[in-house]
Order: sequence, then structure tokens, then C-alpha cells
Amino acid sequence: MSAQLQPPEFQLPQPLDARRIVVAMSGGVDSSVVAALAAKTGAEVIGVTLQLYDHGAAVGRTGSCCAGQDIRDARAVADRIGIAHYVFDYESRFRDSVIADFADEYMAGRTPIPCVKCNMGVKFTDLFQIARDLGADCLATGHYVRRVEGAQGAELHRAADPARDQSYFLFATTQAQLDYLRFPLGGMPKPQVREIAAELGLAVALKPDSQDICFVPDGDYAKIVRKLRPDADEGGDIVHIDGRMLGQHKGMIHYTVGQRKGLEIGGQPDPLYVVRLEADSRRVIVGPKAALAVSGATLTDINWLGRDFSGPLTAKVRSMAKPVSARLVDGQLLFGAPEYGVAPGQAAVLYDGDHVLGGGWIASTQSAMAEVV
Repeated sequence: MSAQLQPPEFQLPQPLDARRIVVAMSGGVDSSVVAALAAKTGAEVIGVTLQLYDHGAAVGRTGSCCAGQDIRDARAVADRIGIAHYVFDYESRFRDSVIADFADEYMAGRTPIPCVKCNMGVKFTDLFQIARDLGADCLATGHYVRRVEGAQGAELHRAADPARDQSYFLFATTQAQLDYLRFPLGGMPKPQVREIAAELGLAVALKPDSQDICFVPDGDYAKIVRKLRPDADEGGDIVHIDGRMLGQHKGMIHYTVGQRKGLEIGGQPDPLYVVRLEADSRRVIVGPKAALAVSGATLTDINWLGRDFSGPLTAKVRSMAKPVSARLVDGQLLFGAPEYGVAPGQAAVLYDGDHVLGGGWIASTQSAMAEVV
């Protein structure tokens, strides 16, 4: 075996040939390489794919995760590396727990993160149980995060490659799940993963990465919401934070906090942004960029991983944002400096350096400027 293909540590007791590893296989290059590396350890490896949706147009679409061609790709990889592979139909569960929630969040004026809800539900709860039922010693996935054995048990850490880090989407992982999960790609850069796939002759070596929201085939979020909630296009008022009526909108599902384009209220002296969405009155509140600045946020359903922690920490309020200095006081996340682009419905993930402490859902925000309503 070349140095490139030396399998990473799966953090299992020796001998590995007495162990069973279940790998979550989405049909992409990451989970395919995890399955191949697991097989190289000598352990018994079982690939499991959950069929989560099928929107017709997505059947032949690659890079969508858990549907159509992707399932066929996962099966082909399993055949190539000589492991068992099973497909489980979780379409109705995914529709009820992820897609319907996505629509409800938009209708409530919040910014949903379906990838986190998917990890909390079908991926790290149902798939976790499947792996247990199959008698596996662990469940391995292709996520770019690191599992570190700390003094008080398993810890979740950011990936070695900051550009690929997916810890934001895994903040709701429980300690019991983390004890059982393995993330063998967390210490690798993506180019190395593709090189491994190519060296092993896997057909997915150059396959594009999956989309952020897998069940929106064409990127039209509003169409998905409209299909589930026919009243989603009901219009309302566009109101300036100073109380001035500026125009009408065509449905709140077309707007998110921080949005500038698409407001269709020309003739204003300064650029205006969506500051908040008021679902009950169907009002879209707009204002200058300064009105987007928030000093803090109220978090709900906080998941705390591992040891107790007090003191300064850093927080990410969007998946692509850099962690910023903050403090957590009685469920209130207080930023060290005004933060922009913070919206109810998003997650705030808390860190001590690279160590993921946990996180929670943003229920509301506190403006850093005095509003005149």
C-alpha cells in the first residue's frame, strides 16, 4: 500500500479484523473514500445508503446526495472495493422531518438550515440505529471534522483544512453519537481524498461535490415551499424601520435577512436591506446596512458537548463565516463587536479554538443600533 493510501486511525480496539464498521455512503467521493479506507483496515465493512428523496428531475442528477444516480454510484463503489451495501428507504421520514420543516421555517420568517436538521434526524439518529442493529463497532461518515479522544471522552474538532470544515453542521451531535461516530477525513485536504479515489480506481474520483441543499434540484427554494404551502405567495407590505411604507412584496418566501437585491423599491437615496421578517403581519422590514448589525442573539435548544466551559469563546452564525469573539450568558450570545447577517432560524456554533463546544438555534437578535419604529 502506498503512503497515500495508509488508512487513517478509526479509533477502534485491536485487532481490527475482529471489528465491523458501517459507512454512511451518499454516492459522493468523500464517503466512497471512507468506505475504501475502512476496508483497507481489515475490518468487516458494510456500506449503508439512505434514499431520502426523489423529485423526478433529481433522479439522474449527480452531486445531489442520496437519490437517483448517487445511489447507483454508492452501489458501484461498494462492488469495486468488495463490501456489502444496503439501501434503506427513508423518503417519507426525510420529507416529514426535513423538507416540511424547511417550508415551515420559511413561512415563519426564519432562515432554515436543513442540513443540520438532516444530521439531527435521519443521518445521526436513524442511521445510527441501523448501524447498531447491524452490530457495528462504529459508524463512519465522510464529514470533514475531527474526532479527538480527550481526557473526558470524545471531542468534536474542526477539520484540519479550514476550507472544508463542516463542524457548523454537526453542532447538534450528542455525546452518545460522538462516542460511536468516526470521521476519518477530518485530517485530510480535499485534493488528497480525490487522489486516493483515483489511485483506487473509483469512478467517483472527479465527481462534483453535493449541493448544500440536496432536495432543491434547481436552486429554487420558493418553488419547494410553494408546493408544500400553497399560501406561500401571499403578499404584504415592505416597511422601512422608520415606519415609512415603501411598497408591496410578493410573498415572504422570496426574502431573507440581509438580502438587498429583489426588493423592487427603487428611488431610495441609499441601498436598503432586509432587516427582519414579521410573519404574523407578513411585513418585510428594511433599512440601511447599519440596521443589520446585532450585538447579541437569544439561543434555544442549546446542545453542549463535553466538558463544562466558561469564559470567552468564538461563535459562527453562518457556515461560511469566520468565528468571532463572543460570550454565552444564560442563553444569550453576546458578540465582542457588532455582527452582521445574523438571522432567526440559523445556528450559532460555539468553539474553544478548534474544539466544538456545542451550539444552539437563533430565536431572536438584539440590534446594535437604536431603531425608530
